[in-house]
Amino acid sequence: MYNENEKRNIAVSQKGNAIQPAALNIHQLFPSRTKDECLVELKKNPPLYRTYLNWPDKWKSNFLEFMEGKKSLPLTYDPFFKKLFNPDIYPERLSRLISSIIGTKVTVKCILSNEDSMLPSTSLLLLDIIVQLEDGSIANVEIQKIPYTFPGERMSCYSADLLLRQYTRVKGEKGNTFIYQDLKTVYTIVMFENSPKECKDPELSDIYLHHGKAAFDTGIDFHLLQEYYVVALDVFQKSKYSKDINELNAWLSLLTATTLDDLAALISDYPWMKTICMDMSEYLYHPEEVVTMFSEALRKLDENTVNYMIDELKKERDEAVTALAERDATVSEMGAALSKKDAEIARLKAQLAERNK
Repeated sequence: MYNENEKRNIAVSQKGNAIQPAALNIHQLFPSRTKDECLVELKKNPPLYRTYLNWPDKWKSNFLEFMEGKKSLPLTYDPFFKKLFNPDIYPERLSRLISSIIGTKVTVKCILSNEDSMLPSTSLLLLDIIVQLEDGSIANVEIQKIPYTFPGERMSCYSADLLLRQYTRVKGEKGNTFIYQDLKTVYTIVMFENSPKECKDPELSDIYLHHGKAAFDTGIDFHLLQEYYVVALDVFQKSKYSKDINELNAWLSLLTATTLDDLAALISDYPWMKTICMDMSEYLYHPEEVVTMFSEALRKLDENTVNYMIDELKKERDEAVTALAERDATVSEMGAALSKKDAEIARLKAQLAERNK
C-alpha cells in the first residue's frame, strides 16, 4: 500500500538552514506500483473487487493504469471533474476555468440543481454542471464525448432553458418590482472531446474556442442575454496555438492530459497546477473512491451511448423518409412529364390525321 507520509514529504528539501520548495518529481507524486500489487490491495475489499471484475477490459485497464501511477484521472468524465472542481471545496478552480473561456473574470457563487430543467433528463452529456455566478448570471458547463447531432439546435435549447430558469427565479424573488433589466447573461459552454464536423472545417484547423451571440445586421445595440462558447478539445490538442502560455491553455491542457508526462509538462509551464495534480494523486490512497467514480462514469457513458444510437437511428430514419419523399416527388414529376408528352404525341397524330383526309 502507498505510504501517504512519504508522498507528503516530497514537497520540501533542505538547503543550508532554510527549507526550500523541492523540485517536483511527477513520479514521486504518482509513485509506481505493479498491477499485481494493485489487485492484491483491491481484493482486500471483496465488493469493490467484484465491481472491478464487472467492468469492460478497457475500463479495468484505465483504472489500473491510474492506480499503478502511470496515467492521469480522466477529468472529462463527470465524476472526476466534479471531484477536482467542486466549488464548495475548491471555490476558485471553476471560476478560473469559466473566466478563461469567456474572457471575463467571474466568480462561481453556487451550483444549481438540474431538477428545475424543462429539458429531458437523458442527454449525451458526460458532464453537465450549472452554476450561478456572483453577478447573478448563469453558466452551464458541459463536456461531450460523442459529437451529438444538431449541436446548434441543442445549444439553443440549453440556453433557452437557462434563461427561463433565471427568469422564473428572479421574478419570484422580485415580485411586482421585477423588471427585465434584473436578468443577467446566461452562458452555454460546451466542450467537445470528439468535436462535430462543424469544428473540423479546414479553415478552422487551429481554432479551438468559438464564441457566439445574437446580433443585428444593422449594428443596433440591444442587450441580448444569451452567449455561447464551444471548446473543441481535440482541435486544441492538434493546434499550434495550444503551446502558447496562457490561462485558457493551462486548463485545457489539464483536461486533455492523459499521461504523467503530460502532467509534468503542465506543471513545468504552469507551476500553480501542482496543487491540482497533488489533489489528484491523493486518490491513489483511496481506491474505493476511484472505483466509485469509474463505475459512475461507465454507467453514464453506457446511457449516453444508447441515447446517441437512438439519435443516430432517428436521423437515419428521417433521412430515409426525406429521400423516399423526394423519390416519390421525382416519380410524380416524371409521370406528369410523360403524360404531357403523351398528350403532345396524341395532338400531333390528330393533326397529321386531319391533314391526310
